[in-house]
Amino acid sequence: MGPRGDAIAQVDWMTGQIVQTLERLQIDDNTLIIFTSDNGPVLDDGYADQAVELLGAHRPAGALRGGKYSAFEAGTRVPTIAYWPDSIKPGTSHALLSQVDFFATLASISGQNPGPGEAIDSENLATVLLSAEGRGRDALITQSATLGIRRNDWKYIEPIPEGKTIPTFVEQNKNIESGFSRRPQLYDLSLDPGEQNNLVEQFPELAAELQDEIDRIRTSEE
Repeated sequence: MGPRGDAIAQVDWMTGQIVQTLERLQIDDNTLIIFTSDNGPVLDDGYADQAVELLGAHRPAGALRGGKYSAFEAGTRVPTIAYWPDSIKPGTSHALLSQVDFFATLASISGQNPGPGEAIDSENLATVLLSAEGRGRDALITQSATLGIRRNDWKYIEPIPEGKTIPTFVEQNKNIESGFSRRPQLYDLSLDPGEQNNLVEQFPELAAELQDEIDRIRTSEE
């Protein structure tokens, strides 16, 4: 995998060095490690690291559609590992959580209280992070060139209105499916994590409800 593969191997090694150091200093039981990513995969992002040329049969996004910059799930759904010996119950969680929530969650874990008007979009999801239990968020806004919303297993992507140019750089420059469309899109991720079947015509009332929720959040001053 060339320089990209070297970078991945180096990240793995460096993470191991951090964990080993915490263990050597005997402070690993008092240290929460969160390993995550800022966005979904992109192969050609200006680094000239041969990621495209040496990709082979590897699919960085797995079964998900899109990638970095995309309105589809591969743009914003990222792996997250939380590690804290004797404090985290091992397991896998499918709860809805945003990295924005780390603020309120870590404040709670460390016994801090955010001040008035501080981190107003952050939710305390310590139960999800520490035990892989709980539902997580009821809803989550995602942003690309347009807005989307996750509510439980439903994912809605609002259309780009007439008169507003649909960006083309994601597909032309990054070779990633953008998900930008003049049509609204609605997906049931429990049955269709790859977002292949747009259900907006089957569930128009739900699509309208989710669009209203996006509009409410967009204009909210709270």
